[in-house]
Amino acid sequence: MKTLIGMSGGVDSAVTAALVSKTGSAAGITLRLYDGDIPELIQKFDREALDAADVCKKLGIAHSNLDLKGEFYNFVIKHFIDEYIAGRTPNPCIQCNIHIKFGAMLDYAEKNGFDKIATGHYARVEKSGERYLLKKALDATKDQSYVLYGLTADQLSKTVLPLGDYTKAQAREIAAEMNLCVARKSDSQDICFVPDGDYASFIERNTGINFAAGDYLDLSGKVLGKHKGVIHYTIGQRKGLGIALGKHAFVLDKNAEKNEVILGDEEHLFCKQVEVGGVNIIAADSLDGIHAAGKLRYRHNEQPCVIHQTGKDTVILEFDTPQRAPSPGQAAVFYDGDIVLGGGVIVKGIK
Repeated sequence: MKTLIGMSGGVDSAVTAALVSKTGSAAGITLRLYDGDIPELIQKFDREALDAADVCKKLGIAHSNLDLKGEFYNFVIKHFIDEYIAGRTPNPCIQCNIHIKFGAMLDYAEKNGFDKIATGHYARVEKSGERYLLKKALDATKDQSYVLYGLTADQLSKTVLPLGDYTKAQAREIAAEMNLCVARKSDSQDICFVPDGDYASFIERNTGINFAAGDYLDLSGKVLGKHKGVIHYTIGQRKGLGIALGKHAFVLDKNAEKNEVILGDEEHLFCKQVEVGGVNIIAADSLDGIHAAGKLRYRHNEQPCVIHQTGKDTVILEFDTPQRAPSPGQAAVFYDGDIVLGGGVIVKGIK
């Protein structure tokens, strides 16, 4: 069994390499993903690649780099920009997993004689009968199954996720015991291509568009004031609106075509149902009528719901209690205990 290990230069992928290299033939690979205009970011990617190479040398396995900058721009960065311009809120990590790490990297692995790929994600893949299941990590505080919902049965069958059986603390202990150079390295918290978190400036810089100010409206259509461009706002947002209405106001909706942002009271953010498109079903042939736990954001606590399948890849989630601020473009993932049933992209919330 030959396994290609995706190595980001962090502690998680380093420990993954350490664990996988003990079980068979393995090699590490670092994906070169960024070709932008931020020198510090290019330098950061260079440092990460050097750290990954150092870990592989320590483990006695080969290391190489794979240039996927074009693919990353087309599938991740461009999608990110287009979604924000359209008034939606994307999750670039999910797109990267589907198209880059478990897409282009897996294709490369297969073409070069590898049987499987491994990554440092905290989740588990298990075979049940003829079906491959995606399951939560044992460490609930680090579980990343949410961002892996888009993996197909074929991708899951060729994926190794050893950290799903470990806690983060245990992973760091392994790295320290092996004296790996990344043992004390801090975790990355930001979108990798927007390190300062200012995604609106990133979009303006990469499109050359100066997004125009527009109207804040209330639910009746009354103009309340001016906003600085729809890309600056997300549904549920309260802070940073730059408008005084004598009470707390929240972003209820956005209309990118009309350049309008709708404000109102928090109670109007709650929806009993959520329409979901582009659904990838993992653990069943059909989801219709299944009682599940739905998760609408990475940090959202799962909530009981019933899945109503409305098409091959569309569902409506009907929650037991209304959920706050389902945001078009974000992922909705459905669980049965620790098993990922499937997931898709939020189209809209339904009151």
